[in-house]
Amino acid sequence: MKRVLTYWVMAVGLVIGPATAAEPVKIGMVTTLSTKAGYLGEDIRDGFRLAMAQEGGMLGSVPVELLVDDDGRKPEKGKQIADRFIKREGVQIMTGIVFSNVAMAVVPKVVRDGVFYISPNAGPSLLAGKGCHPNYFNVAWQNDNLHEAAGKYVNDNGFNNVYLLAPNYPAGKDALAGFKRYYQGAIVGEVYTKLGQADYAAEIASLRAAKPDAVFFFLPGGMGINFLKQYSQAGLAQQIPVFGPAFSFDERLLKAVGPAALGVRNGSQWSHDLDNPANRAFVAAFRQAYGRTPTLYASQGYDAARLIGSALRAVDGDVSRQDDFRSALEKADFESVRGNFRFGPNHHPVQDIYIREVIEAADGTVTNKIVSKVFSDHSDAYVGECRMP
Repeated sequence: MKRVLTYWVMAVGLVIGPATAAEPVKIGMVTTLSTKAGYLGEDIRDGFRLAMAQEGGMLGSVPVELLVDDDGRKPEKGKQIADRFIKREGVQIMTGIVFSNVAMAVVPKVVRDGVFYISPNAGPSLLAGKGCHPNYFNVAWQNDNLHEAAGKYVNDNGFNNVYLLAPNYPAGKDALAGFKRYYQGAIVGEVYTKLGQADYAAEIASLRAAKPDAVFFFLPGGMGINFLKQYSQAGLAQQIPVFGPAFSFDERLLKAVGPAALGVRNGSQWSHDLDNPANRAFVAAFRQAYGRTPTLYASQGYDAARLIGSALRAVDGDVSRQDDFRSALEKADFESVRGNFRFGPNHHPVQDIYIREVIEAADGTVTNKIVSKVFSDHSDAYVGECRMP
């Protein structure tokens, strides 16, 4: 893993070029780069790195140094990396965590230590509510949000009984809580699987027996690939419609799943076909840099970098001006690839959320297309519980 960290430090140095008078601001990225979910962290990292590259290795015209390490989806390893970044490397800003169980192990101590944490993904309910903190910002969502959109869409489209499936960890529980917040029909099954599970034969058999009108599932990364393939192989794809959040239908997952995902509708706050100038420029630049269509994870890494850049510019790179830096983050003075975006009082997004459909594109690839806006300026259910210390 030392090789991964050294590579990125060198890469940033190559982008920056000649040494500048000011010491670069160190940003520590703890993310998931291994396991079958490793591509999620890769896309967050690549989106963040693209924003840096567009400024010649800077953010907000301030030199930055990005340190990256792999948590392996393990909370204890994430804690060890964060501790090393802060104590040995002098990191003042952290970002990158994909999974909520890792975030819950890392973030509370990081922010208590006076370091700013900008989440590009994980948004557990506790950190949005009673566990909120002035140094914690989430530029992606609160975990429940995309599931809430799916719940409302499924409810409004007349599905009377639904089978629910999610991994047994904080984000999985938030997912089903979010769905049920807006779905008023019957729940004929509510199953929590093992995080990282690969075989869903038992769950699919139970689902078949329950005879629901629809299935809602949240299984990110490789878990979603396996479930969708097995669901299709079981002959259920044409019998019982599937709904989910964008986490389970990102562009790289769809490439692996293929036609088995066609027709599935999913909730998302972003899509590559969102028609605004910032998003068009981002998608084109990402495709040129990496040779693939960005996922929502990449868009969140990119927005996290641009948010940090807006705050660094406001304090001339002096993060020790913590009150000023925090105020600048709260203003969110950057053009988000999502268009409408602002922070609520708990430092979580207030934003539009859509339903996308998995379709076959003109070139034969499987991709997402926005079909409906479900929420405008949507906040989260926990903001009222947040009392900033």
